[in-house]
Amino acid sequence: MTLKSLLTACALVTAGTVCAQDQVINLYSARHYPTDDALYSGFTKTTGIKINRVDSDDAGIMARLKAEGSASPADVILLVDAARLYRGEVDGLFLPVRSKVLEDAIPSNLRATPGTDGGIPWFGLSTRARVVVYNKAKVSLEDIDTYEELADAKNKGKLCIRSGSHPYNLSLFGAVMVHMGEQKTEAWLKGLVSNLARSPKGGDTDQIKAVAAGECDIAVTNSYYLARLMRSEKPEDKAVVEKVAVVFPNQQSWGTHMNIAGGAVARHTKQQANAIKFLEYLSSPEAQNYFANGNNEWPAAKGVNPVNPALQAMTGGKPFKSETIPISSVGANTVKVQQMLDRVGFR
Repeated sequence: MTLKSLLTACALVTAGTVCAQDQVINLYSARHYPTDDALYSGFTKTTGIKINRVDSDDAGIMARLKAEGSASPADVILLVDAARLYRGEVDGLFLPVRSKVLEDAIPSNLRATPGTDGGIPWFGLSTRARVVVYNKAKVSLEDIDTYEELADAKNKGKLCIRSGSHPYNLSLFGAVMVHMGEQKTEAWLKGLVSNLARSPKGGDTDQIKAVAAGECDIAVTNSYYLARLMRSEKPEDKAVVEKVAVVFPNQQSWGTHMNIAGGAVARHTKQQANAIKFLEYLSSPEAQNYFANGNNEWPAAKGVNPVNPALQAMTGGKPFKSETIPISSVGANTVKVQQMLDRVGFR
């Protein structure tokens, strides 16, 4: 049922009858993964609360929330990047909440900084590593096992990457700025531009395929894009995977950058308790395993250790070191990073 038809049905209910909307939450979601359907049906089965979903991209969702203002029917917002979650917080689109369940489950570095009243505007619910894929026949692991080396002259003409202004890269670059400071980060970005094998274009899967096709020797991608290819039964995808290898950068220093997908309660929700209940469900072991096994993401919640063959193969079945900086600080850096990108000509 669409949101419009649901509201119409509620308006036509006869007096004295409880409207079904009381047991429905309206979800605005930028997650377009078919496997997430299991998450929603699991929540409904557990709680009896139905989910009415509106799908769009992150920018579309935030534009819609701003246009709707206090009349917005949204209860829960799901976005797929730390920079976007931070922007939604700054724009006042989220309702800060208190939840012991969420605060116990989600590490403090994977959620927003609490306000003066202790309310938290958003929570990370799953994580993705920003990894380096390389042509294993042409590139030595020791030449690309840190993010810093991607800008080194030894890798000139070898790099493929999507637009520098894409939120996945803005978050990576914002994290690098936390570690290296502004001046060194801008010099590093200039080095990335110098090392490009081609102008930035396409998505992360395109970068992986470009390495396999010999258009470049190294590329940056979110881990779940590679995992999808690894789990694919298509011969062409198997051929791509056979030609590439993956490295989790900076294992000897600050660790691999981890971006998040996360959720928030909408600022003008009329269903605050049920909206919080939905986010709490998404932090449960059941839902966290759906994230991992369905969309090849790592759980954000503590103590959840799913078995995903692609993720295990990527890491050799061993734990890897991930960065522990507050993800909220990454979002806060994105405006300065965009200015740097403009100065160095990173489109």
